[in-house]
Amino acid sequence: MPESPKRPSIRLSTINMDCLNPDAMAAFYGKFLGWEITWQDDDFILMRDPEGGTGVSFQAYPDYMPPTWPEEPGAQRKMIHLDIKVEDLEAAAAFALACGARFADYQGRDDLRVMLDPAGHPFCLFLS
Repeated sequence: MPESPKRPSIRLSTINMDCLNPDAMAAFYGKFLGWEITWQDDDFILMRDPEGGTGVSFQAYPDYMPPTWPEEPGAQRKMIHLDIKVEDLEAAAAFALACGARFADYQGRDDLRVMLDPAGHPFCLFLS
């Protein structure tokens, strides 16, 4: 059997999220995560964790349709959701609400909180 090639240096750098309004998304995630914009142009904004790690970016699409949660047949499905580790579930949920998130109508488990960002992308807060 041939030997597999050596894996080159590969690192996940950024998770890109489609939306209608990158400015609203950057305002929300900047406030919620404590991050600043590191680069932007007319329809794209990049943010990085100042402590390192994977960043997030937001790209405008005029035909963007928010996903439904939970998913429903025939409706726009989610393409991604973020899992965010927190130390205090209720405090983090309250802070997310103050930053502009909203609770998802469906909360499938008691040990996490499903929230929706300004573009309707679900994200889960869970205990560390």
